[in-house]
Amino acid sequence: MSVTPEDARAELETLRQSIDNIDAALVHMLAERFRQTKAVGRLKATAQMPPADPAREQHQITRLRKLAEDAHLDPDFAEKFLSFIIREVIRHHEAIARDAAA
Repeated sequence: MSVTPEDARAELETLRQSIDNIDAALVHMLAERFRQTKAVGRLKATAQMPPADPAREQHQITRLRKLAEDAHLDPDFAEKFLSFIIREVIRHHEAIARDAAA
């Protein structure tokens, strides 16, 4: 079955609109996640706890890899994505701790 260029363009537009909506949802979810992790950072700073928690980070990576597998998403990609987020969270926690100590 062949697809005409007009049909392909219409389907592309529909698919791209869906992708745009998903991207917007991802941004909002990440913003909420960072609001929560900043609250964690403030609590850690108040309690003089270290910014990083390697055991928690490893648990989260293992958990996310399993979720990715279950969702048919490349677990290596999921781990890289979460590792990037974790690095950014730790950076925020370090800044919060510095500000609290000042």
